[in-house]
Amino acid sequence: MTLDQPEPKRRSTPLMLLMAALAIVGVLIGANAHLVYVAFASQPDCVTHLKTESKHGGYRAAKSAC
Repeated sequence: MTLDQPEPKRRSTPLMLLMAALAIVGVLIGANAHLVYVAFASQPDCVTHLKTESKHGGYRAAKSAC
């Protein structure tokens, strides 16, 4: 580099930080969207549970969906 040429400005550091921040935000949004999708797509089937009160104080479903 000669003395008559100005030193080039370093713009890469803020740009890289911005790109990293956008990538992190994108991953978080994608992960949350996947969790919402899985929550709605994987509804479990009915399971066996007590329909009436038990003598021994067993637990039963508050509202049966079956």
